[in-house]
Amino acid sequence: MAGNKPTRDLLGIIWQNFWRSLKPRQFRGNYIGEDYFGNKYYEIPPNPSIGKRKASRWFEPADKDAFDQELTAEWEAWLRGRRDDPPTREELVKNLQIMEMKKRNAAELEAHYSKDKDAGALPKQVEGETIGTFPKYNDYEIHPGKKIR
Repeated sequence: MAGNKPTRDLLGIIWQNFWRSLKPRQFRGNYIGEDYFGNKYYEIPPNPSIGKRKASRWFEPADKDAFDQELTAEWEAWLRGRRDDPPTREELVKNLQIMEMKKRNAAELEAHYSKDKDAGALPKQVEGETIGTFPKYNDYEIHPGKKIR
C-alpha cells in the first residue's frame, strides 16, 4: 500500500496558490462598534486558508483632522489584540462612571489640601539661601546629634 502515499507536486502547489490568490479578498471590514468619543471600530476576521492568521482591526476617528485622538482603554486593548471580544456598552458605561467618580474625588481632595497648603503646612527655609542650593530647614538636623548654632 505504498502507492497510496500522497506525493508533493511542486507545480501543483504553485498552481493552487496562484488560483487561491485570484479569489476576491475582503477589503472593507465588518463594523464592530462605537465608543462614546464617536470613534468607529472595524475588523476583518482571520482567514487561515489564505495565510491570514490574525484579524485586522482598526478604527475611524470621529475627527479625522485631529492628531490627538482619545481611545478608551477597553477598545485599545481590543485593537491591540489583548482581548478577543470587543467591549460591551454596559462595560463602557460602568467604566466611564468610575472614571468620573475618580475625577470628582480628586477635585475634592485637591480643594481640601489646597486649604492646608495656604495655611503653611510646609516648613520655611532659612534665610540667606541662594538659588541652586539645597534648602535648609530649622526643623531638620544637618548633622545627627549636633545642634545648630
